[in-house]
Amino acid sequence: MLTYANQMTILRIAAIPFFVLLLVYGHTGAAVIVFVLAGVTDALDGLIARKLKQRTSLGSFLDPMADKLLMTAAFITLTVPSVPVKAHIPAWLTILSISRDLLIAMFSLLLYLRLQVSKFPPSLLGKWTTGIQLVTIGVCLAVNFLPHRFLLVFDILVYACLFLTIASGSHYLYRSYRLIESHQRAGGET
Repeated sequence: MLTYANQMTILRIAAIPFFVLLLVYGHTGAAVIVFVLAGVTDALDGLIARKLKQRTSLGSFLDPMADKLLMTAAFITLTVPSVPVKAHIPAWLTILSISRDLLIAMFSLLLYLRLQVSKFPPSLLGKWTTGIQLVTIGVCLAVNFLPHRFLLVFDILVYACLFLTIASGSHYLYRSYRLIESHQRAGGET
């Protein structure tokens, strides 16, 4: 069912190519506006789904996918050296962040296929990592309009993002291992 909340999520997905193109062609201010509007649609789709009782299985799939697509597009675009921005996200952080997400997706699929675990909710550490990634992207965009000294804030965020990405990736691996271990014990006892 294409609810109002799902329409907001689809709008966020549709904004991604515009965000990337605006950055690539040096329209950083317009790209920031699109990024902020995408963030607003993220807040609105959740609010609308709760208030109007429009939670759907499509929405539960689309919403996190839209978030990951936007963040991945931002990370990749802001890593490319030829994109005309003051600060670039280091390639190693982009590779690590995307690899972490792929690893989590792979383990979630494995847990589903092997153990029929259909829910693998994000941990608090995972939510913090997503938050710091968004802040890192936001500051990377914002330093284009701020004095040069704000690049130091960006550098600190990059390393905070690195730490949380590694920590949350390790935590997800540990949680996956514990789930597999508990299912093996339960299977051995029956």
